[in-house]
Amino acid sequence: MIRLSIQDIISKINNEEVFHAVAEDYSFTLKIDAYVHYVCGAVHDGHQFRKELWENCIHTEYERWYEEDPETKQMIHSHPIVMAGCDSRFEYDLNRTPEEAVFETAWGKQLWKSPLPEAQKTKSQQKHANFYKVVHALITKLEEKFGVCVVYDMHSYNWKRWEREVPTWNLGTSNVDNDKFGNDIELWRQSLSEIEFPHNIKSTAKINDTFQGNGYFLKFITNNFKNTLVLATEIAKVYCDEYDHIIYPEVVATVTKSLRSRLPEHAAHFYKTHS
Repeated sequence: MIRLSIQDIISKINNEEVFHAVAEDYSFTLKIDAYVHYVCGAVHDGHQFRKELWENCIHTEYERWYEEDPETKQMIHSHPIVMAGCDSRFEYDLNRTPEEAVFETAWGKQLWKSPLPEAQKTKSQQKHANFYKVVHALITKLEEKFGVCVVYDMHSYNWKRWEREVPTWNLGTSNVDNDKFGNDIELWRQSLSEIEFPHNIKSTAKINDTFQGNGYFLKFITNNFKNTLVLATEIAKVYCDEYDHIIYPEVVATVTKSLRSRLPEHAAHFYKTHS
C-alpha cells in the first residue's frame, strides 16, 4: 500500500492503474486489483478519531464503536475494488450530506462539550469532499469502461436495540430505480438469505425493513450515474456482542467467505443483464 494525494489517486484511476493506496491524510483507503464492473464500499468501517477532538468529545470510545460498522471492510476485502473509510463517523459521516457530515448531536446525545472551532469543522468537511472526488472519478471510469456498474454498500446495524424481530440482512432500496433494477435487488436478497451462519444464527434477508437506503453514499452515486446500482446492504451485528464490545471472528469469517463467491456471482449476472 502507498500513501497518495487525492490528485494522484484520481490520476491513477484515469490511467487505469492498479494500486493499493491510503489517502495522504489517512482518511480512507482504496484498493484496485483490477478494473471490473463492481465496487465494494465500507464507509462506516473506520474508527480513527483525530486527537485534537478527544477532550472536546462527550461520547466515549465504546459509544463511538457501537454506532460504527466494524469489520465491514474485512467482509469485502478480497474483492477487486474496495473503498473504505478510516475515520469514525463521529468525526464526519461519509454517509451524510456535506452540510450534515459533522455532527452536533449523535443518537440523541450532544457530541461536543463546546462547539467545534470552524477550522476543525472545515478540516473534517474537506476529508468528506476528498472522498467524494475519488468516488466520482472511480464510477465515471467504470461506467465509461463497462457501461454499467454495481456498488455493494456494506453496513451493519445494532439489532438488539430493536423491540421486534429484525432480519439478519436488510437491503435499503427506496432511492434506487426499482423498476430497472428490481430483479437484481431480489436476487441479491435471495443470495444473502442463503448464507449459513455458525451457532444457529438465523439468516433472513428483507428489503426496506429496518432501513430504507437513505444514505448519502448511495444518493450521491445514484444521482450522478444513471447506469450504476448501489445496493445498501446492512448486516445485523450478529458477528459481535454490541454491549460487551467483543467481535466474533468465526462469524466474520463466515460472512467474508460467503461474499467471496456470492458477490461476484451476483455482479456477473447484473452485468450480463444490463450491459
